[in-house]
Amino acid sequence: MSELLTTSAAALSDRLAAKELSARELTTACLEQIDQVDDKVRAFLHVDGDRALAAAGRVDEQRAAGASLPRLAGVPLAMKDIFTMTGAPTTCGSRILEGWIPPYNSTITEKVLAAGIVVLGKTNMDEFAMGSSTENSGYFTTHNPWDLTRIPGGSGGGSAAALASFEAPLALGTDTGGSIRQPASVTGTVGVKPTYGATSRYGVVAMASSLDTPGPCARTVLDAALLHEVIAGWDPRDSTSINAPVPDVVAAARHADVKGLKIAVVRELGGEGYQPGVEQRFNEALAVLAGLGAQITEVSCPSFDYALSAYYLIMPSEVSSNLARFDAMRYGLRVGDDGTRSTEEVMNLTRGTGFGAEAKRRIIIGTYALSSGYYDAYYGSAQKVRTLISRDFDAAFAHADVLVSPTTPTTAFTIGERVDDPLAMYKADLCTIPSNLAGNCAMSVPVGLSPDDGLPVGLQIMAPALADDRLYRVGAALEQALTQQWGGPLLDTLATGPAGAHLRGGLR
Repeated sequence: MSELLTTSAAALSDRLAAKELSARELTTACLEQIDQVDDKVRAFLHVDGDRALAAAGRVDEQRAAGASLPRLAGVPLAMKDIFTMTGAPTTCGSRILEGWIPPYNSTITEKVLAAGIVVLGKTNMDEFAMGSSTENSGYFTTHNPWDLTRIPGGSGGGSAAALASFEAPLALGTDTGGSIRQPASVTGTVGVKPTYGATSRYGVVAMASSLDTPGPCARTVLDAALLHEVIAGWDPRDSTSINAPVPDVVAAARHADVKGLKIAVVRELGGEGYQPGVEQRFNEALAVLAGLGAQITEVSCPSFDYALSAYYLIMPSEVSSNLARFDAMRYGLRVGDDGTRSTEEVMNLTRGTGFGAEAKRRIIIGTYALSSGYYDAYYGSAQKVRTLISRDFDAAFAHADVLVSPTTPTTAFTIGERVDDPLAMYKADLCTIPSNLAGNCAMSVPVGLSPDDGLPVGLQIMAPALADDRLYRVGAALEQALTQQWGGPLLDTLATGPAGAHLRGGLR
């Protein structure tokens, strides 16, 4: 495996700027890695090597001509298949959008392309971002590079797996209930959910409009900050976009110092049901932060106990509304349109065929929760709980700069283990959901391998809305200390150890 593939995006950008490396060479290395390992990992739904090489070639030509280029120009990226991009299919992991080529770019796609970032292709995901394992994809299941029998998280398991298998140095995801952070946790990568409204949703196919948040996925905190800087900012085409300055996340990642910072552990996000090895690594990471000068305290957020229940009423209700547009009449799949059936029959056949079991489950739950006579009892009550969760966050942040918890209660579970138990699947997002309901920002950063099973563990950092720079300050400080302790990045363990044999041509 080429050393380029294990190099951070920040270091690659420095080498590109110094003309020690060409964008075409780097892109070729990534495409070769995809060709070698993706039949096992299955991170990508669509790869366009010709387009990626052409984009890399343009960056090289501009650099040779002496043009001043953006920091990440020439660095390859894997894009979750929920961002629209002209000339490339956007399926959202669903058969109902199979073959759809959008006629426009999402705002974030535009920003990525304007920055000279090379898009390698579109990554696999749970259908319309509904899931915690990428097993709900309408196409195939993605595998965790640490253990091919395990899930890579969801819904953005494809983006996380592409990073962990060294197919791309950067990736994009969306986080509705933990779909960036949970995959990051179980793959040993870094995932950030920015403040809701700080990254544009325009051109991101909607699942739950009051929750969906695009964000960066990377292998280091600094890499995530560099991508965050590119994609964040106000967008007049998104009515929920925040017209406020983007915090200097890159400076925070570069000058990490937690001395005197108040870091509070959320009491409700731990204890019974949490894997012992996860809690062990989490507590060890807290000790590292304390050793760096942070003040570790504990806070109680009692409404967090109801977050999962509230989320699984609010989110399906918005899903029911948003997915009504996929009706076989305008674009995407159309089944049974032989001239003998009514419009309603074609719609029913198409939606019955095109949507998977999890999408149907959430549409039905959401439609019921919004129905006459039940709205106040279900959807209305869930929104009240959402308010209480926001108040708990406000009270906690009055006494602490950031809050922390495990990112997910367990390490990656076995493929198929929870397919028939939706509630067990939903509990994978137990720690991540509160930040989505409140709209504040959060990050998952790797803190080692669980002694239970040798799989990655993530620590979640939560900060107030528009204080995204605090995530990077704490995350980078912890990452630097742990990297020194380990003698190198956590993913080096995968790149060189027996768990990563399949990445070097073998199979575990």
